[in-house]
Amino acid sequence: MATTTEKLASEIQSLTDMEKLHLVDTILADLDRPDPELDRIWAEESRKRWTAYKEGRISSVSYLDVMDKYRRV
Repeated sequence: MATTTEKLASEIQSLTDMEKLHLVDTILADLDRPDPELDRIWAEESRKRWTAYKEGRISSVSYLDVMDKYRRV
């Protein structure tokens, strides 16, 4: 027996391109909801990093150095 996902995938094949785009937009909007717990974790991590930087425990990296590193990859 086909799973729900397999059934949906099969039905998607019959949609027009515009209908598929609308479906993708709907799915992405659903996935892009804020997660308060994740936001709290990142805010805490940001505070820790900022404090460490101000206290001289970590240094910064210039924008140009970062960009140079990834241009070489």
